[in-house]
Amino acid sequence: MHIDKDLVAASATPLVLGILADGESYGYAILKRVNDLSGGRMEWTDGMLYPLLHRLERLGYVQATWGTSDVGRRRKHYAITPAGRETLAERRRQWAVVSDALKQVWQDVQPGPVVAEGWA
Repeated sequence: MHIDKDLVAASATPLVLGILADGESYGYAILKRVNDLSGGRMEWTDGMLYPLLHRLERLGYVQATWGTSDVGRRRKHYAITPAGRETLAERRRQWAVVSDALKQVWQDVQPGPVVAEGWA
């Protein structure tokens, strides 16, 4: 399934902040968690995640520290800050409104006929 880039962009900050609210993490683990949470339907890339993490760090929503992996490699760990928790709470409220509105619209709309690609 392809997920529109606008929807991915809109959901990226609350997803990352939500993941970090469970505890500090590093890039690859965040990518894996997004993939797991979406059942493999959201496959983020390094090129999408790291600019987001750097922006969240500049905004003061996450704090980065250098650590060492189990095999001795240096890796940057990210943790949510108090400002990040406040932002996450606000984004949760906003997404709840959007989600409720979509549920109401979709509940009242009958789905149209499904046309298989290439058969129209």
